[in-house]
Amino acid sequence: MSGARLGWRLPRVFAHRCGGALAPENTLAGLRIAARLGITAVEFDVMLSADGSPWLLHDETLERTTDAIGRVRDASDARLRHLDAGVRRHPAFAGEGVPTLAAAAAACRQLGLHANVEIKPAAGCEELTGSVVARQVEALWSGTGQPPLVSSFSEAALLAARAAAPTLPLGCLFERVPADWRTRLHRLGALTLHCDAALVDDDVLAEARACGVPVLCYTVNDPLLASDLFARGVAAVFTDRIDLIAGVARGHS
Repeated sequence: MSGARLGWRLPRVFAHRCGGALAPENTLAGLRIAARLGITAVEFDVMLSADGSPWLLHDETLERTTDAIGRVRDASDARLRHLDAGVRRHPAFAGEGVPTLAAAAAACRQLGLHANVEIKPAAGCEELTGSVVARQVEALWSGTGQPPLVSSFSEAALLAARAAAPTLPLGCLFERVPADWRTRLHRLGALTLHCDAALVDDDVLAEARACGVPVLCYTVNDPLLASDLFARGVAAVFTDRIDLIAGVARGHS
């Protein structure tokens, strides 16, 4: 993908959920670790609180990644601000908070990290989440020359994001790429195609290459698999093992 279309050169490796396996997911600690290891791009998930504010969270409920229980959509900003998002990962990360999208944007700018912001709407909140996240992304990265790539599995969220921020670069997320993927990307004005690494096939890669559409695959933690995907024409991978995959990517640059 050209820099003119995205605003920056598409990197080969994205740290999955901020820092991959080396940090609590979707935290500022993960961003710092990714940058320390020389990773230039990160991916993270964004969901809305009960107050309609965007926070870095993947699940619709809090218990897997924080010291709380309940639904994210029912949690106020005040409550989320006091949660611990690190202690379940390791005692060394105790006290690591759940970041707002604004805090993550500031950290990315400070650390020089490109970002893929995945819109992760709770059920029934697709359009609202897409609209709010897109507007905030546009404002938070204004003037940087490196707007995030905004992606989602939810087409409704992406349509709302496109309406709210017409110039943002969008990516369509699938598990297995559907036969009508080109129509869907065109409808959204999306630039990138994302899919499960185990389900990508060479016909899709050839068609995407002919159309100039980069294919990004998740979640790639095996160096041999990463090398094979790059050799087959995959543009970038999302990985939990940033310590292992970065070197493979440099070999295929």
